[in-house]
Parts: sequence; structure tokens; C-alpha cells
Amino acid sequence: MSSPEDREIRLAFCKLHVLYHAAKGPIYGLWMLKELAEHGHMVSPGTLYPLLARMEKNGWLRSRSQGGAKERKDFHITPSGRRLLKQLRGEVEELYRELVLGEEPEHLKEA
Repeated sequence: MSSPEDREIRLAFCKLHVLYHAAKGPIYGLWMLKELAEHGHMVSPGTLYPLLARMEKNGWLRSRSQGGAKERKDFHITPSGRRLLKQLRGEVEELYRELVLGEEPEHLKEA
């Protein structure tokens, strides 16, 4: 992430990406770092792990330690996280229609 502005926007995309994948099944940090990088989101472990911790603190994820020498944590989406993801999907879809397709929302069209 090159600038503070870029970082702020990309962190929002990263959170959405985390929720999306956690809704499909358990995720863990190293895998998520690689997945985000495949989509152009180059985040460090020092950025991702606190992000996951904040998402857990907010009640969107819950973690479970897998044990072993490195104590890998798997993260699972919570019911609250699922509700948030559902809401955000609708908002992202609306934003996509405006930003990419150039469509005006119905409430802004003149009668």
C-alpha cells in the first residue's frame, strides 16, 4: 500500500474480502495474505492480523486455535458477520452500478 489514502480504501476492500471468504468456510491469516495479494491487495502480516482481531472484536468473526507449534487460528464468520456481508453486498452492488456502469439510482433520477 503506497499512500495513506490508498491504504484506507484498500483496507475496506480487504475487510469485505475477508467476510466473503469466511462465509464460504474457515480462513487463516497466511492463506488470506496470499488470497488478498492475488487480487492486488499487498498487505503485511502486521496489517492483516490486527484487522482480523478488530473484526473479531466487532463480532463479525470468531477464531479457533488449531494448536500445534505455531498456534494457527482459523477464523469463522458469525451470524452478525453474515448479516453485515449481506447488507454490504447490496451496497457494493449499488456502488458498482453507479461507478462502473454509470447508472443513476432511482431516487436521484428526475421525474
